[in-house]
Amino acid sequence: MPKLSKQKLVTTVEDAIRDSGWSFLRFSKPKDHPADYQVYRDAESYPVRVYIWNLSHGGGEKRPLHEFRIQITGIQYSGGIQQFQPRIDGKTLILGWWPDAGVFAGFDYAYHIRPLGVSPSIQVGEAALRAAHLSGFAPHNRHNGELAIAFRPDFLGTYIQNLEPLHACGRVPSEIEILDQIATDPASVGETQIQGEVATSRQCAVVTTTRALRDLNFRARVLTAYGHQCAMCGVQLKLLDAAHVLPVAHPHSTDETCNGVALCALHHRAYDKAFVTFDEKFQIRHNAKIAMALKVSGHDGGLASFTQALRSLLILPQAAHDRPAAAFVKEANSLRGW
Repeated sequence: MPKLSKQKLVTTVEDAIRDSGWSFLRFSKPKDHPADYQVYRDAESYPVRVYIWNLSHGGGEKRPLHEFRIQITGIQYSGGIQQFQPRIDGKTLILGWWPDAGVFAGFDYAYHIRPLGVSPSIQVGEAALRAAHLSGFAPHNRHNGELAIAFRPDFLGTYIQNLEPLHACGRVPSEIEILDQIATDPASVGETQIQGEVATSRQCAVVTTTRALRDLNFRARVLTAYGHQCAMCGVQLKLLDAAHVLPVAHPHSTDETCNGVALCALHHRAYDKAFVTFDEKFQIRHNAKIAMALKVSGHDGGLASFTQALRSLLILPQAAHDRPAAAFVKEANSLRGW
């Protein structure tokens, strides 16, 4: 695939921030590089500076065939020396983008503080890029103490959140093994194992990464199964959530696709508040008692259009095994008071 222009690369980062469930304020001009942001979600907020280049294959006959790299160009000079200019009050990202698989590679700024040499480049293995395309995340030990991290765009928010401790795991071989295991099968790594094998200062980041990958895997499977449309109204517009039928906090809840349903943000919230639901025959119902209470309190504006937009039957995945399991539906409805 052709390389992207710098402006399109920056747009790719911005799209990824949104797709990973975070928001941003941009403080640099669209054509500026590096790009400066305030990245935030709920109460968390980080000043972020982003350097990004296309990942290209090889770099000459002396380079391994399985290696990709970013070629560092256009960096500012400080005192006549070419080097990265960090975001002192926040986080500095050094990213590569591989459009063939639609994945990023993130490099550890701590290993690139020094002045850059002539025609500098930073490498990552093709295997990690391909693994990230499948699982969402993959570490690559560069064998110089630096851990490169390949990841899908929907992981970018989690990467920014845990940037420093994740890269710091590269200095401890046993922690690299844990990250490799998480990348292969996040469900196989429990918090007890992480607490026993990861330094205390990095445990939160590794646990957060594990949970995020489980959630991303669940979300990808559920939204794909439902054709990326809300099961209750059919809307798409990238406003969809993968909702658990039986809430994730319930001891019987699982991350099986049959315990998930694709809902737009409005119907997800209404479902969680027991304003709408569906039964074992996939018939959609709305809560008349809640509707009456809204009318009495004078908060029923839009109620008619809300109920009219609801389908009578849930939009279902083509594969029967992906459809909401009756046991989950029955237990979830009982839990919500239906």
